Amino acid sequence: MKRKLLHALLLLPVVLLLSSGFQASAQKVRQSYVIGFYNLENLFDTVHDEGKNDYQFLPEGSNNWTEAKYQKKLSNMARVIKAMEKENRRYHAILGISEIENRRVIDDLVSDPQILDANFQIVHYDGPDRRGVDCALLYRPDVFEYIESVSIPYTFEGTSVAITLSPEEQENFRTRDVLMVRGNIAGEMFAFYVTHLPSRIGGKGADLRSRGAEIIYQHAKALEEQYPGIKIVVMGDMNDDPFNESMAEYLHGKKDIEGLGKDDFYNPYWSMLDAGYGTLAYRGVWSIFDQELVNYNLVEAPEGTLRLLPIVKQGKKQFYGRVFQKPFMTTQEGQYKGTPFRTFSGGAFIGGYSDHYPTYIIVGK
Repeated sequence: MKRKLLHALLLLPVVLLLSSGFQASAQKVRQSYVIGFYNLENLFDTVHDEGKNDYQFLPEGSNNWTEAKYQKKLSNMARVIKAMEKENRRYHAILGISEIENRRVIDDLVSDPQILDANFQIVHYDGPDRRGVDCALLYRPDVFEYIESVSIPYTFEGTSVAITLSPEEQENFRTRDVLMVRGNIAGEMFAFYVTHLPSRIGGKGADLRSRGAEIIYQHAKALEEQYPGIKIVVMGDMNDDPFNESMAEYLHGKKDIEGLGKDDFYNPYWSMLDAGYGTLAYRGVWSIFDQELVNYNLVEAPEGTLRLLPIVKQGKKQFYGRVFQKPFMTTQEGQYKGTPFRTFSGGAFIGGYSDHYPTYIIVGK
């Protein structure tokens, strides 16, 4: 169930203490890799892109989006990525990102002096989203051998979801494509799906998110048939919690490792949400929209191969995900104290980071 904001804030010191447990356990693992996701909250440049509704992110737009603000935003995003590198003593092997306008803003991000030494490579496709935001994947070529990628379109063809949009509305609907990237880590085949499922704005879209999850699941199962034993991670801003229909039914996300079936995905953030963790807060209630789900092959991997590792231990309970937050990423006073320190508040630029905290998992052997 969801936890109230006060409960989550009371848990915060405990969460911070528990997170340090990873460093000790990681030393017992011979080889491990960080795989995560971060919603960058409207990383737009200051130049209009033809066909994109980016007008508010122009110098003359409603956000007065100047070059100085853009550079501040880039620096902030890089600071968070660097802070995660400091915590883990290495950069992400794989980092999925969302709410980026184009290839240029990703190039500018990975070129920031704070993270330039990561040598992140980029996988990105321009998508059909009307607002002009896409998903992308960053990877370190020293640990990930890229093979192929595809931008999977969002369609309604062949869906089993009860869609509420009319045929005409379906024809005109536009949202982010799903990015799939396949390659090898330590000689083992992986596929990573990066998604930003349709918004909840106006209270609509539960069926649209379920359809997005269905698209990912169908593609992933076909990939498992083509490449038996492939290890799959689905990551993104789901705009849903782990217990919602899109994640639990259409992506077959399960709360517990015990009893996980070969056709299921394990969602480590379900039990974390129950324990009071969150990546964003709305009207005093925390949610975890930012998730990584892993397939059976990664959970029940053969001995001596890469598998999902626990990160946080709380008594006898282990958590396999990490919600990363630091004080500099968190609002320190006022009405929204204790929640993610975002870029804008009430339409005003406040110089923050993102309205979401990033998450990550560790795989190792």
